[in-house]
Amino acid sequence: MQSSHIMPTESTESSVDRLLEFIKTRQAADKPISDLQEFEQVLRGVFAAAERELIGEELARMDVELPVIELDGVIYRKVQRSEQTYFTSAGPVRVERNTYAAGRGETRLSVCPLEVRAGIIEGRWTPMAAKQALWVVAKMTPGDGERLFAMLGRMTPSKSSLDRLPKRVSAVWEARRDEFEDALLQQVKVPVEAVSVAVSLDGVMAPMKDGERGKKREQLAAQGRPQCGPAGYREVGCGTISFHDKEGKRLRTLRFARMPERRKTSLKTSLTATLTYVIEQRPDLQLVKVADGAKDNWTFLAGELPQGVEVLDFYHACEHLGRALAAAYKEGSVEYQNRFEKLRMVLRDEPAGAGKVIRSLRYLRDKYPRRKALHRELNYFRRNRHRMQYATVKSMNLPISSGVIEAACKTLVAERMKCSGMRWRQAGGQAILTLRSAIQSNRFDETWLLLAATYKRDIKLPGNVLSFPIKLAS
Repeated sequence: MQSSHIMPTESTESSVDRLLEFIKTRQAADKPISDLQEFEQVLRGVFAAAERELIGEELARMDVELPVIELDGVIYRKVQRSEQTYFTSAGPVRVERNTYAAGRGETRLSVCPLEVRAGIIEGRWTPMAAKQALWVVAKMTPGDGERLFAMLGRMTPSKSSLDRLPKRVSAVWEARRDEFEDALLQQVKVPVEAVSVAVSLDGVMAPMKDGERGKKREQLAAQGRPQCGPAGYREVGCGTISFHDKEGKRLRTLRFARMPERRKTSLKTSLTATLTYVIEQRPDLQLVKVADGAKDNWTFLAGELPQGVEVLDFYHACEHLGRALAAAYKEGSVEYQNRFEKLRMVLRDEPAGAGKVIRSLRYLRDKYPRRKALHRELNYFRRNRHRMQYATVKSMNLPISSGVIEAACKTLVAERMKCSGMRWRQAGGQAILTLRSAIQSNRFDETWLLLAATYKRDIKLPGNVLSFPIKLAS
């Protein structure tokens, strides 16, 4: 069967009428189509055309035909009527609309009633189209997003449009971030079956356009050091708050990420506010703090948060154990492997495991006093001994590893921001991190509702003025 047999005939009918005719024709057909893929493409196109027509009509109805309007207490006067193309979830729609202005010169303000009543995003996107585009670009590059939308065959935003949208929307979010985060916080529901809450803090290096790469290269050259490594990288902060049931099963995780900043200030503020709210709602929850041995992590977790069980990530502890043993034995040797496996099990499973490991490392330090790694790792275990009570923590069904925060660093940041050739500026990177954090915390819909509401406002009519609906073309 040829394409002409399934394509709707061209006519002066509306797209909706052509859709109905197409459906009626296919339902009455006595022979099947020969190419299902072609049929699906045609069907999608016919439906999309009808959608665009209906969306365009509804957008036109949102316009007003008045000499003056009032918005936010300011009187605007009609200045012109022109066409504008809007991105919709069904594709581009061209609509005639009025624009109004107030003031003159540098103080001149302009507004389009259709756009503020419909909640048009950044002057071009309908709310549904913007939401879909932001979700896609949070998951993949704008180039991949462009190809995905082209394959789906409905709206087809360009790579540059997909690149600009999250940055502009993020600027709106950042301007009101405290207000929005508080609104999201009020919607957090602690799982009924939760008996513990774990908080973690970490960071991951990301390539930056403004990471002072050239300056750092020059400093290395002046010091006679090799000019290689992540000179243009800075640390993105990541945080997690996870709820666990009595068996230790993780029920839900809230993820947070902020672009490089001094001492992760805004990230720590968000974690503190969220944890405080959670504990106020459920003071019965056992708080556990899990992180690697970085000093700044524990300055915050131990010094600024409520009291709780402190746990040094078990796998980081094992890494330090391995370094100590490598200083005493040849790494990879049978003796090294046997000692490492034995002490690892002691550390994890025995109530006084940390003390036994410390005694073993002290013995090796005394035996090999000139091997600095043994001194360094022994001090590491002594310094963190009170956070290595793994057997006790396990018996309480609390986490002993920071796998959740490690995964957040990978999935929030690395998978999207460390692809080949990528470099980020502060604003662009934060736009992606905000969206990905919302998606991975299962609160993207709530985040979008807060954002979308900022683009929608009511138009008021000055006294003694009547509104007339815009007439649609017949």
